[in-house]
Amino acid sequence: MVKAISQYFKRIFDDYQVLVMVNTTDFSGIELIVHPDGKIEKTEMEFDEEIFEDLEADEFQACSPLEFQLKLAES
Repeated sequence: MVKAISQYFKRIFDDYQVLVMVNTTDFSGIELIVHPDGKIEKTEMEFDEEIFEDLEADEFQACSPLEFQLKLAES
């Protein structure tokens, strides 16, 4: 059994935050949008192999798995 390895990213905009988890095995993932009122939108995503370049171009920074998982648990 192959264990999935994920990478986590975040970006803080003026009034909301976006966190992204990317499974590096199949480029699936989850996007969380955290609104100013605390509401969290969760979207299952399918990325392509250029996702890491896209995230870098959009100024996303690496974040900890724990930070992502805490927000995911709140969604």
